[in-house]
Amino acid sequence: MHEPADTPVLIVDDEEHLRITASQTLELAGYRPEALSSAEAALDALSPDYPGVLITDIRMPGMDGMALLREVHRRDPDLPVILITGHGDISTAVAAMREGAWDFLEKPFAGEQLTDVVRRATEKRHLSLENRHLKAELDAQRAAPGPRIVGRTSAIQHLSDMLQRISQVEADVLLFGETGVGKDLVARSLHERSSRSGQPFVAINCGAVPESIIESELFGHEKGAFTGAVERRIGKFEHANGGSVFLDEIESMPLALQVKLLRVLQERTVERLGANEPIPLDIRVIAATKTDLKAAAENGKFREDLYYRLNVVTLPIPPLRERREDIPLLFQHFAVVAANRSSLEAPPLNAADVSVLMAHDWPGNVRELRNLAERFVLLGAAYDYRLDQLLEGVDIGTNDMALPQQVELFEKSLISQSLANHHGRITAVCEHLGLPRKTLYDKLRKYGLKAEDYRHNREP
Repeated sequence: MHEPADTPVLIVDDEEHLRITASQTLELAGYRPEALSSAEAALDALSPDYPGVLITDIRMPGMDGMALLREVHRRDPDLPVILITGHGDISTAVAAMREGAWDFLEKPFAGEQLTDVVRRATEKRHLSLENRHLKAELDAQRAAPGPRIVGRTSAIQHLSDMLQRISQVEADVLLFGETGVGKDLVARSLHERSSRSGQPFVAINCGAVPESIIESELFGHEKGAFTGAVERRIGKFEHANGGSVFLDEIESMPLALQVKLLRVLQERTVERLGANEPIPLDIRVIAATKTDLKAAAENGKFREDLYYRLNVVTLPIPPLRERREDIPLLFQHFAVVAANRSSLEAPPLNAADVSVLMAHDWPGNVRELRNLAERFVLLGAAYDYRLDQLLEGVDIGTNDMALPQQVELFEKSLISQSLANHHGRITAVCEHLGLPRKTLYDKLRKYGLKAEDYRHNREP
């Protein structure tokens, strides 16, 4: 939850005594009030992405509160506007609510009533801005080649750097990582960053295709090649000509078929079943596995010659537990994607939520985190479920890190998240976290964080 000190409140009223009283009330509650006497002055004071809320009287000389409401919402429809009405102006206030006013206060109003409506409005404003910033970051990433690889840890930065380097050469690639780490995303990102991005990306899960048809799926067949082959079929390799083939769970490929795959990799040709003419191929093969193929080869469960042919470039993908500082950012990314798809709002993470996320070991990795984010968006707000209720089986005591390490990791994650939300603005981060500037700088040095890394939308 955001503290009041995060939030400026703009008060617009032509009556000086009301400006003074409202300002004093809000200042005592921890907000940063700014009082102005005219709507025109308020419009000059409102910057894009203004982080606070607006309180305005309806009846004022010159531009009145209704006109101010309309102009503010023309500029920023999400900015909460609270209207102050005199006795007998209720019908006008109701009309204003229909036009998008957040709430209204009838004179005379109590200080508790003012602070309560401002508190609710500022929570709404912070949520809207966090969603807006995340959406802007996602939009910026969509302009970059390839699917987004989300994260700021050194492990994920190294992965992104390696992807960029490998994408510029024509070597086949072997991806290694646990279930759910995002091997399919990395494969697609590698394809989209390469010169083959305009050509087909063909994915096949070797463990999901029945052994009886996998050869036909990969290589294709001619009409009459076997019982049931009533027409010619183009296989995955041939269909991908000019592009990339992604072979997931390559360890599940039958040994007999591995011989033919080795020939395809070496000769860059394919023969349909029932045909005699080789078809030239211009493809990149990206294979992925969750097992140690070298050990499998030594145990006779995988062809050794195929392993060495695939092992030109091996790219390990780190599990989520080895990049814990990325978890809150990843969660928010998935929440925004789910919210956009469902026309809902993505709720922001609070400190308790981050604690739950950081304590879990994530055996299902990124896939498990994405599923949790989707449940949180769809069920959390509608049924008032907490994040720990949605994460089945979370056990705070299962984390094998010592308590000081967990505390430091949690603190680093909160600082990184605040830097991201405030785009590296040190003053805003200090206010958000309640830290003196010197203390924040000390912690940035301690954790190797740099504010400038958060000041631009860029792919980690």
